[in-house]
Amino acid sequence: MKKVLFTFFVIFLFPLGVFAYSKYIIPGGESIGIKINTEGLVVVGFYKVEDEYIAKNNFKIGDKIINVNGKNVNTIDELTDAVSKSEMSSLNVKVTVKRNDREVDTYLKLIVKDGIYKTGLYVKDSLIGLGTLSYIDPVSKIYGALGHEITMNETGNKVDVRDGNILYSKVIGIDKSRNGKVGSKNANIIFDRKIGTIQKNTNKGIYGIYIDNLPNKETYQVADFSNIKKGDAYILTVTKDNKIEKYSINILDKYSSKKDTQKAFSFEITDKNLLNKTGGIVQGMSGSPIIQDDKIIGAVTNVLVDNVTLGYGISIITMLAEGEK
Repeated sequence: MKKVLFTFFVIFLFPLGVFAYSKYIIPGGESIGIKINTEGLVVVGFYKVEDEYIAKNNFKIGDKIINVNGKNVNTIDELTDAVSKSEMSSLNVKVTVKRNDREVDTYLKLIVKDGIYKTGLYVKDSLIGLGTLSYIDPVSKIYGALGHEITMNETGNKVDVRDGNILYSKVIGIDKSRNGKVGSKNANIIFDRKIGTIQKNTNKGIYGIYIDNLPNKETYQVADFSNIKKGDAYILTVTKDNKIEKYSINILDKYSSKKDTQKAFSFEITDKNLLNKTGGIVQGMSGSPIIQDDKIIGAVTNVLVDNVTLGYGISIITMLAEGEK
């Protein structure tokens, strides 16, 4: 049998509008690995076959391949199997893709070379990343993390989740931020230690059910948006191994018109220890919970690239409501 070549990279019922989250929640701060299996296979690029981009006419970057010859596909193996079993009297395979939330029928052109069917497509069926856990509701075990959506680098589009998990991880180093360039946490992700499911990826974070033993931590009262004020606060985050530490920040302003967005309030990092370690806000810090007056007020979401000591936060009320939807 000829081989097929694909290249790839690695929730009680309540009345409408009434949310059931707890008044006291467990703060996060833990570094988490993130593994998402995508809905369909995402087209992320093209390669030449016999000096021709054979797939460019029928596919676009960001297309999600969902069906091949009447068979639903979600993984590389399923796609390869469906193509291998297709009717080879024609080297054009019928494919359905989801494009801009519409289903479109097209054809996948195949070329046989050295006994291998080549497609001209680079595709992805999963995504791996790093972030910070924001909170766990101790009653429902719903958790929230990141405070913003996960997008695929190659397409710039939000990742549609088929399923996935958050995973235990340990921070092993920091690439420091500097003005004009945002650094990152580096971590070892323990793929066989799943601590939560991933059920949705939204513009307000990722959410699911925490399946590991609940951390033995003090709970914090949930702050309403009106409780947030200018002045001292602190974040909880990991900069080495899995040790959560407190780092001081200063709340600069809050924006009533944006209270349900990722940029509900702004802050600056004032902790010299953190600045020495990270240079400012780094990738992987998104989701770090923010505490003020012994209440959890929100989580870190964005950084200003031109001044990496400045960032934005999302209100914890917004995250909790999103997790309950």
